[in-house]
Amino acid sequence: MKDTYFFAVDLGATSGRTILGKVIDQKIELREITRFPNHIIQSCNHFYWDILALYHEILNGLKIISKENIEISSIGIDTWGVDVVFIDKNGEILSNPYSYRDPCTIDSPAQLFKKVSKEKVYGNTGIQIMNFNTLFQLFAQKQRNCQALEASDKILFMPDALSYLLTGKMVTEYTIASTSQMLNANKREFDEELLNEIGISKDKFAPIVFPGHIIGNLSKEVQEITGLSDIPVIAVAGHDTASAVAAVPAKDDHFAYLSSGTWSLMGIENSDAIINENSFKENFTNEGGIQGTIRFLKNICGMWLLERCRAEWEKEHNYSYPELIDAALKAEPFKYIINPDSPCFANPSSMIDAIKSYCKQTSQPVPTTYGEITRCIFESLALRYRQVFTTLTNLSGKEINVLHIIGGGSKNALLNQLTSNALGIEVVAGPSEATAIGNIMIQAMSSGIVSDIKSMRTLIKDSIDTVAYQPEDGELWEKAYDKYLTLFRNDI
Repeated sequence: MKDTYFFAVDLGATSGRTILGKVIDQKIELREITRFPNHIIQSCNHFYWDILALYHEILNGLKIISKENIEISSIGIDTWGVDVVFIDKNGEILSNPYSYRDPCTIDSPAQLFKKVSKEKVYGNTGIQIMNFNTLFQLFAQKQRNCQALEASDKILFMPDALSYLLTGKMVTEYTIASTSQMLNANKREFDEELLNEIGISKDKFAPIVFPGHIIGNLSKEVQEITGLSDIPVIAVAGHDTASAVAAVPAKDDHFAYLSSGTWSLMGIENSDAIINENSFKENFTNEGGIQGTIRFLKNICGMWLLERCRAEWEKEHNYSYPELIDAALKAEPFKYIINPDSPCFANPSSMIDAIKSYCKQTSQPVPTTYGEITRCIFESLALRYRQVFTTLTNLSGKEINVLHIIGGGSKNALLNQLTSNALGIEVVAGPSEATAIGNIMIQAMSSGIVSDIKSMRTLIKDSIDTVAYQPEDGELWEKAYDKYLTLFRNDI
């Protein structure tokens, strides 16, 4: 059987990669082509992404493919959610896109809820209320008369904008659009009622397409730059989490997933959205998946906490992950506990100081060493996962007997074991490259190599090695969870 190659672009909030996927004998093999940083740029009190730098890196990856004479069948791009790009009537990018960490949205939900109720926004969209959701971004920009928005002819989400730069064709991919809080969860189209409330016309957006749709072929310009032919660009699950969940190697439907990276996202797959008083109260979200599925999930802070601490420690010493984990294991367990999702950890000037302050404000001892802080982060994340998992099972009524951890965090053996301990169920870790694999498998589905989610997951399960963790120290973790609940604060 002839090897079939696919090219995946996987862009996260801190770094990006181009990856070559090869499907042979019903197995998938990956090769990283390039890796590059994705920097948030601060300027004039705002935070931006450099979209042309990202486009440049995609072209670099494609040039290598061309140089090696590899015949790729298609290209697919996934990114983080919610952020958008403004395009003018001439098809040109008006400005670098704002980052979801831009401070202009901090008060945006409260301002919008003066016009339309919080219950209405959630009831229409089924999306977790978070200040950086696209709905609130665009409302904030409209309120301050953002000139790029006002001059725009089209608004494209990040993966759609990059696909546009490659093809000249504009679409709105469903899974990435579902993160915006602007889609009606049941109709799976833009909610014109909410768009009217923020003063944005539906005509600003390109037509919605679903994963597997052929956006178009590489433009003549891109062909000349890269040396490639008119290769099709596929709308994969443009939201990286949707692509990652597509790669969960589950054997049945009784599973939950934890996409573990800078952010953690815990949820289940459903056929329909879950929107009710309790899901609203608990701020759970309903995002689009592949083949008509809905990902019912909760956003949780992830390795963002440790990444920010490491950046501060680097000023004195560049601690490796093995060093951090070794130091964490030597620290006293459950001495310091935080709520990783407390507002104080969103984007503090010093994450270390923010952790110390939380402990001080909750009458705990204050961690001082890098080992104590690392252990605090890991244990607190595991306990937060327990809290969200408990709510998830109650809201869904679904019997869950295994948690699949996917993404970069699946390689963190310590956190995986702590998570199994906290939840009291089996944890299966892997694949770490879930997003890229999901991206590639959706391309493979578009080409006819696999037919549906089930066949995708079977192929993935046969291609990768996973690691299973069994819960330990149940009584100890029950006591720790009780302590966590007493220290849990959402107002710090």
